[in-house]
Amino acid sequence: MSNASEPSNVVDLSQRLDPRSDRVGALLATVRGLATKRLHALASNMFENIDDALFDLAEKAENNAAQTQFFDGMREVRKKRAIVERTFLGQVARDLADFSAGRLRAPETDSHTRPLANIELSLVGENELEESLAVTSMVGKNEQRLARALFAVNQRLSVICGGNKMDDASNPVGPASLANAFRQALRELLVEVRVKLIIYKLFDRYVLAGIDELYDDINNELAAAGVLPQLRHEISTRRSDAPAPTGPDSTATPVAHGPAAPVTDAAAAEFMHSLHALFSARRGAMPADMSGAGVAASGVPIPLGPLPSPAELLGALTLLQSQISVLPASAAHLASQGEMARDVAQLKEQLLTQIGQLRGQHTAHVSGVDEDTIDLVGMLFEFILEDRNLPAEMQVLLARLQIPYLKVALLDRRMFAHKSHPARQLLDALADAAKGWSAEGDRDGRLFDKVKSIVERLLHEFDDDIAIFDRLAAELQEFLDVARKRAELAEQRVAESTRGREKLEQARRRAAQEIVGRTAGANLPPLIYGVLTRAWANYVVLTLLRQGEESTEFADSLRFIDHFVASARPVHDTNSRRDLRALLPGIERSLRRGLASVAFQEADTEQLLAQLHAFYRTQLGETAPETESGTLVASVMPLPEAIQAIEEPVLEPEPEDEGEVLADEAFDERYLSQARELKVGQWLEFTADDGTTDRAKLSWVSPISGRFLFVNRRGLKVADHSLAGLAQAFAQGTARVLDSTLLFDRAMDAIVERLRTPENA
Repeated sequence: MSNASEPSNVVDLSQRLDPRSDRVGALLATVRGLATKRLHALASNMFENIDDALFDLAEKAENNAAQTQFFDGMREVRKKRAIVERTFLGQVARDLADFSAGRLRAPETDSHTRPLANIELSLVGENELEESLAVTSMVGKNEQRLARALFAVNQRLSVICGGNKMDDASNPVGPASLANAFRQALRELLVEVRVKLIIYKLFDRYVLAGIDELYDDINNELAAAGVLPQLRHEISTRRSDAPAPTGPDSTATPVAHGPAAPVTDAAAAEFMHSLHALFSARRGAMPADMSGAGVAASGVPIPLGPLPSPAELLGALTLLQSQISVLPASAAHLASQGEMARDVAQLKEQLLTQIGQLRGQHTAHVSGVDEDTIDLVGMLFEFILEDRNLPAEMQVLLARLQIPYLKVALLDRRMFAHKSHPARQLLDALADAAKGWSAEGDRDGRLFDKVKSIVERLLHEFDDDIAIFDRLAAELQEFLDVARKRAELAEQRVAESTRGREKLEQARRRAAQEIVGRTAGANLPPLIYGVLTRAWANYVVLTLLRQGEESTEFADSLRFIDHFVASARPVHDTNSRRDLRALLPGIERSLRRGLASVAFQEADTEQLLAQLHAFYRTQLGETAPETESGTLVASVMPLPEAIQAIEEPVLEPEPEDEGEVLADEAFDERYLSQARELKVGQWLEFTADDGTTDRAKLSWVSPISGRFLFVNRRGLKVADHSLAGLAQAFAQGTARVLDSTLLFDRAMDAIVERLRTPENA
């Protein structure tokens, strides 16, 4: 136990250190040294990887213009790396020096470092907005990831800077300060915004992802120096779009951070802030004042009056939903794509009209956030109606869900940021099931009826209980699991049947090659030639299928061909007759065994052997009895269909069935590569000559012929193509690959891209 008279090295949070003291100066110098050393190493590693990343992107660029951008970016980074690195580290050093001197930086003083939501959006250029989105995203992500360690650093730095409150934004080594310092340094680079955004991602990956160790070093050094050594890394309040809890149960709890933390409410709020910025920039609107009134950029006043409450919005939507739910929904009565697109576009107007009627007013307006949500859901369903991944019938069916999904979005805006949100997962599952739908592949209408029933239940039953989406998703998954198992059995049968036919064809060609090669140049009597090319050819085929090329049986079958051909040569002397007599017993034994294998009846075999005996007696110069025929007749060979006789041996495979001559563009490497890169399980759409389309999944690629086998949702064969034939279909536009990305992800990417693109572009 320590002596009570000894001075304590523990500094309580209630105590404050004088920033001018020598002890504080030493601690600050320690922090500066740790930050400078660690950040210099991280920045150097990042710049080493920037060059490689830009080079790889240039090699994979979709066109020459993009490739030029990446190569120009590489040259610019190489040329100015030193100054960018020096500027970044210099800005961090200045922030640390200001902190040491007690001058805490206020982020609001620099328009370039403000959070996105505080920027005067109408004055922000498109490139500046994209940079702001990138910086905001990576700062929010890393502040959340590093919340525990960053909280401790904030508390300890607060003590040594005289008790001034320190938060994530004002921390000179926090993600926000580091990202803004790097943003200022990047102004030295004259590169396209596309290249800048890639560099930001690499900064996130190689610098911000590595500052965990810096925070650990700072916390360990300051704790060892007696600055809050027993501080527990608990966060009482984190930034969120929700109000802080109050009441007796609002005790703060530690925030747990696993290796792959889920999207948080704060991250969802940040995402919505970004979307709000894009919507506001697109509309060119000024922020409304505190009374709810505002003036558009065009000078037209926004309608005044109280904003509708959430209950009013949901009530108006419920009325509209009830009107839609009573409309007929059979396949024959579904609205056309054009009609549904018009309804989707008019929903906001209908909603405002409905609210006005409920209030007894002619006009109504909603808050900016609610308007963003309404527009965002509208754009989502416009995307669905334009999505070529979905069949037209399914597009129209899913588009009826606009009102239920707008209600979900107003109740819980996290749907747009959380991939695990039940409403989002259900829509993704419906779209994925619908992707492979076709009238031909769903003759019994099971899939269409299932999707329709889910749509109907949402329209009739969904009020405000989001749990219905979980229930319907589980129901859909159960249905799809049953259908998948049934389809897998059908697929397996189709693949096995195709594999069997290909093996048979391969064996027939191999047998024909051997027979033609071993009889070439020999002037064989019709009887000998007929036995080899018909009966014995089928035995060779059967041997290949059952025992394979490496087997003793196959070698024996080829040896018989040689002996049989030799037995047909003219006999001129005693030695020749002796050799022939030596061959005949073996020939007869092999022939009996082979013919029995290919299902010759015993009577047919005896008839054939009688003909051969007569032929050999003639060969040996003995008197031969007269026979009806010197050649084989069809009745002699009742062969099973599975091993039809080879009438005309061929050396080369038969021509492809895709067409007489493949177009030159079919052999363009782009289309051949596209065909080669197909993966089993991918869906394609095929267009027939009459314009009708069918959808099929790649089920199997033959290791023998390399042909691609496609099946529908029921597992039934739709088509099979060779590599060249598939490349030709891609070139001619009669085949296209359907995107395997989830619908919601594709929709959000398209919406953000659309919002970033000027309307007159």
